Amino acid sequence: MITVNMHEAKSRLSELVKAVEENGETVIICRNGKPVVQLNAALSKQQSRLKGDPALKVKLAPGYDPTEPLSDDEIPAKYR
Repeated sequence: MITVNMHEAKSRLSELVKAVEENGETVIICRNGKPVVQLNAALSKQQSRLKGDPALKVKLAPGYDPTEPLSDDEIPAKYR
């Protein structure tokens, strides 16, 4: 657990958030020596509320390589 005063928290906010995010630390911010705010990670690295919808997965034709350049006959005439 990390305990800091308000001025130090303002000066080191990015560093404190990084400690919470990466190391699972808890940060207590004090005003006039009394705890006021506690920072905790909202989600652990293993958790995520966002899940992909399998119905939206892109399905490419067999043998199709999206990195391969188009041939002349695949490009519409107005773009040649």
